[in-house]
Amino acid sequence: MKGERLMDNVIQIRDVVKHYGSGASQVRALAGIDLDVRAGEVLALMGPSGSGKTTLLSIMGCILRATAGSVRVAGREMVGLPESELPRMRLQHFGFIFQGFNLFPALTARENVAIALDLKRVPKRQARGRADELLAAVGLGEKAGRHPADLSGGEKQRVAIARALAGDPPVILADEPTAALDFASGKTVMTILSSLAHQRGRAVVIVTHDPRVLGYADRVERMADGRMVAESEPAVELVS
Repeated sequence: MKGERLMDNVIQIRDVVKHYGSGASQVRALAGIDLDVRAGEVLALMGPSGSGKTTLLSIMGCILRATAGSVRVAGREMVGLPESELPRMRLQHFGFIFQGFNLFPALTARENVAIALDLKRVPKRQARGRADELLAAVGLGEKAGRHPADLSGGEKQRVAIARALAGDPPVILADEPTAALDFASGKTVMTILSSLAHQRGRAVVIVTHDPRVLGYADRVERMADGRMVAESEPAVELVS
């Protein structure tokens, strides 16, 4: 671990199984996963394509439902929770960052961030001010009025990070956040995510194939065939 930080489990996963389909066409995506996600920590999930990483991330974030097992978020059981409750849990507890950025092309950077605040019914003027603060925090204060087409890949990902932070969630879930970025942009994004964990106490979970991420991870969990296969301390640093 990097430093001596007090950590609490914000997500507890026990014996989680996920199947797709049924009968002879049934596919097992996860097979008895146990995992704790801790506040103040960057957790990297690594493994080959098809190992179950994104499925597990989606179950953590209440996007997918587990077939069996237990998923507790902030002490509350998600398995069996009514479907109508899941959007509120996602809004309250999670910020999502995706490889493809998922920005609205017709909206400015400011508007892309503010839309996340609209979901929380923040007044428009307040949402605009908060969006500007978040964009400044990720180094894009001067580009708040730009559209995604006018931003680089690294800048788009930073807008996505600002949007993920808009609701001040305790957990950030990132799916391949550096895969489409060059070296310098990837380093900037990982510095921001690391700071969120280590300075602001957020739990940051990153699904990645990118070995550059390892130097920023406090813990690495490796997956294969829907199972956890090993845990190790990071050994690779992302340096200039």
